[in-house]
Amino acid sequence: MLPLFQFLLGIAIFSNNSLTSNVALVEASNFNKAHAHTGKVEPFQPGDPKIKLDGKATSILKAGKPYQFKTQVQTGDSGRGLVIQDVDAPTHIVWDRILDFDNYGSMVPKCFESKNYKVIPHKPTKANNFLEKEIFTRMKVGFPMLKLEYFVRHFVYIQHHKALTWTLDYTKESDFDDSCGYWYIAPHPDNPEEKTRLYYSVGVSMFDWVPKFVVDFMSSKALTDATAWVKKFSEIEWAKEVAKGGTSRSSSSATGSQIKNKGPLFALPFLGNRKKKEEEERLAREAAEKEALEAQAALEEKKKLFVVRAGFRRYLLVSLVVVLAIYNINTFVVGGYFKEKSA
Repeated sequence: MLPLFQFLLGIAIFSNNSLTSNVALVEASNFNKAHAHTGKVEPFQPGDPKIKLDGKATSILKAGKPYQFKTQVQTGDSGRGLVIQDVDAPTHIVWDRILDFDNYGSMVPKCFESKNYKVIPHKPTKANNFLEKEIFTRMKVGFPMLKLEYFVRHFVYIQHHKALTWTLDYTKESDFDDSCGYWYIAPHPDNPEEKTRLYYSVGVSMFDWVPKFVVDFMSSKALTDATAWVKKFSEIEWAKEVAKGGTSRSSSSATGSQIKNKGPLFALPFLGNRKKKEEEERLAREAAEKEALEAQAALEEKKKLFVVRAGFRRYLLVSLVVVLAIYNINTFVVGGYFKEKSA
């Protein structure tokens, strides 16, 4: 079935030309049909982008904002936009959000549906560039009046390259002419245990029938939106773990990392840091508990206020009824008295 926009576009073209004009409409996505080609946009390679940040970039990142610039990232002669974002959460939390493709519909802006349809595990070797797995995902993005469906093939290289790349799944027909992208997730240089510096880039080629505002969104605004949702939901999840006292960096299914050796107990210089961290965790738990208690107290106070207001309203209504009843009785009695007297 053709998308609504393509249908309307066909009508517009047909109405502006003679009845003998040839109107060519692009076919919609098709899970059972191969794409028209096997790749036009040069795919990304996993690994460190080796970006040097100046003072301006560092200041922007410290302010919690994304830093965006155009650079030659794994593309030869053509430049691609790249966005860097600092996240107040460890790398394993960030990876868990990025790899949660089945829930993109509730996290990613302009994403309506997302569902994995195949996962292929690999044994990382030098021959396959340490590829860990491939994840194939069906996605639907866009706007209420125009939704684009496409099929993505993700390549996971977390353990060795700290990266994830993707291209279209060219065995399926997508509404994008082509698309490829890249995530690089690294521990933050200032606080590697509890913060992350993430890098994101994407290359998109759209069909001619796609409106320009959609193309602009997918190629520019989507860059900062992509890092913004990862930052938001990663920090929410990390705050939950801190509130529960789970600030230690545990192993994760996403990263496959293991808990590192903390060293011998007699390494006294580390004891101070550990005690300091435990104290910070205790304060964080107390703050979270205090906030929860205050919220509960506010809710109880609100309920009491509601009861008082409801009771006052009932009292006012009953009083009004009584007054009206007295008034009616008085009117009846006085009216009867004057009638008898006049008679």
